[in-house]
Amino acid sequence: MSFSDSETSSHGTEYRNFKHVSRDRLLHEMLGSSGSGDSRSSWKVLIMDKVTVKVMSSTCKMADITDQGVSLVEDLFRRRQPLPTMDAIYFIQPSKENVVMFLSDMSGREPLYRKAYVYFSSPIPKDLVARIKNDTSVIPRIGALGEMNLEYFPIDSQGFVTDHERALEELFGESAQNSRRTDACLNVMATRIATVFASLKEFPFVRYRAPKGRDGSTTNFRELVPEKLATAIWNNITMYRSSIPNFPQKETCELLILDRSVDQIAPVIHEWTYDAMCHDLLDMDGNKYVHEVPSKSGGPPEKKEVLLEDQDPVWLELRHTHIADASERLHDRFTNFVSKNKAAQMEQRDGGELSTRDLQKMVQALPQYNEQKERLSIHVEIAGELNKVIKETGLRELGQLEQDLVFGDAGTKEMIHFLRTKQDTAGENKLRLMMIYASVYPEKFEGDKAAKLMQLAKLSPEDMKAVKNMRMLEGSEKRKASSGSFSLKFDSQKKGKAARQDRTGEEETWQLFRFYPVIEELVEKMCKGDLPKDDYQCMNSPQPATREVNGSSARNAPPKTAESTNPRSVRSRRTPNWARSRTSDDGYSSDSNLRSFSTDFKNMGQRIFVFIIGGATRSELRVCHKLTSKLRREVVLGTTSLDDPPQYITKLKLLSEKELSVDSLRI
Repeated sequence: MSFSDSETSSHGTEYRNFKHVSRDRLLHEMLGSSGSGDSRSSWKVLIMDKVTVKVMSSTCKMADITDQGVSLVEDLFRRRQPLPTMDAIYFIQPSKENVVMFLSDMSGREPLYRKAYVYFSSPIPKDLVARIKNDTSVIPRIGALGEMNLEYFPIDSQGFVTDHERALEELFGESAQNSRRTDACLNVMATRIATVFASLKEFPFVRYRAPKGRDGSTTNFRELVPEKLATAIWNNITMYRSSIPNFPQKETCELLILDRSVDQIAPVIHEWTYDAMCHDLLDMDGNKYVHEVPSKSGGPPEKKEVLLEDQDPVWLELRHTHIADASERLHDRFTNFVSKNKAAQMEQRDGGELSTRDLQKMVQALPQYNEQKERLSIHVEIAGELNKVIKETGLRELGQLEQDLVFGDAGTKEMIHFLRTKQDTAGENKLRLMMIYASVYPEKFEGDKAAKLMQLAKLSPEDMKAVKNMRMLEGSEKRKASSGSFSLKFDSQKKGKAARQDRTGEEETWQLFRFYPVIEELVEKMCKGDLPKDDYQCMNSPQPATREVNGSSARNAPPKTAESTNPRSVRSRRTPNWARSRTSDDGYSSDSNLRSFSTDFKNMGQRIFVFIIGGATRSELRVCHKLTSKLRREVVLGTTSLDDPPQYITKLKLLSEKELSVDSLRI
């Protein structure tokens, strides 16, 4: 009986992405650790609690679990049938309640299971270990007792959440006055983030967005949250460094901790990629899209659920592309697919006699044809629905104004003109526009100016609370001016302020594809060693950005930043024709420059982790994929929750305007 962790380091010869490592650990280290591995001659029971069920379901499919010999999945706290001839694998949190329940299952004359293999999702306190060891009837029945140190929830091949949906409210709102509750939230968050590094065998430089006011000026609690979280994460990682076998003793990656105030435009601006628009404009339940299909019995249409996830190659290809690009690609794919697919051609014949050879070809092609046709048809339907919503809601004109405000090409005059002439615009869209305007022109919301704007936009006081709380979340004026988050530079050729500057060397391919989140600049600066040290402090002392790599592999040193070599065509953002045709070499596969998900991970530099407290956006997740290819370093996004605009606005309304003093805080 021993506490153990993965012997497989991410620094080996075979580079595996973040989610792949997580999946392999659960399936092979834990589920494959008992009995005869993947043989089904000895079936097992898997027992989990509410948190570990989420961990498992976000990482593995049921088929993956079954392939490891698990025939039954049980809830730890539900009454279970005794299965004394079967082994049980416990994947649970190291809490007192869970340990008591486990001991109850396995103690006494007649335990529920033959043997127990127990794995904890995070470090177990010594007193609970002692409690297990003191039960002499249970000890002989334990086949393994270990710490998996895996308590995060992958949402993407390069993204995870800590499942803190109320982080904004608990850490930045009125409830933050309860220091015990706030500390508990941060401690659980830090534990879960630290298990990411334990799983991947990574030892990070821990950087965080520093609070202002260290020179004696006022610092409120909200500005101290990243520092407190960084400290708690560092304490956990320091413990791992001394307790996990083969854990790196020198830094192998970089972690940057931010809070949502670093970029308040990204959560509300309309993002024009296929993925973001699906979740923003369609009534989806997570990744589930519900559509109608003809009834096989000839009755009314039936509803069918489709998961938009990594297992769908069409989704993987299109999710980060502009909606116009996605629409045209789908049209081309479907047209080419039907014209080249044997079974499709046969289906389109007008009842003519088919030769035996034709029938054989059709039968051979039919299974693949049906699957691919259905997959393409679903995405054609979704893209059509999105384009319909865009047209009906006048979203193109609204989106143009949003981006013009952000980049300084429009100001108050254009804002007021839009509100007066487009009064039928949905209230939520006008609110989002107002929030962008408030980020760029905070002075326009001083005194009674906000009330006049609210009246013009016909927004309710409840809606305007989101605008006020957004500005409150930003912190002090000094912080905004010096943090680099909002580059309020002036240009004589522009109409006003700019919250973003155009990216040098990045030509636009599609209209309304100009916006980028702040983290794109921050990650690139961190990669070059250009992050301002006063604004982004480090828990451990980093070496210079350009390090000696003699005798070491490229995996352990950041490569030089290189511009993307993918071909891009220039298109003005002003052109009314926002889409252009594309062709493919076949009816189904992606273009070569969009095979972003077959990224060659060989010779990758050190990983970069970015954690955003208070929720992240799909545009920020997209940027992490983009930078992975551009920088040749896997960029992993972590956050408390992944929020679409309606969710973020709802959470923002729950915040209080009451400030907290630093005196009431325990650091």
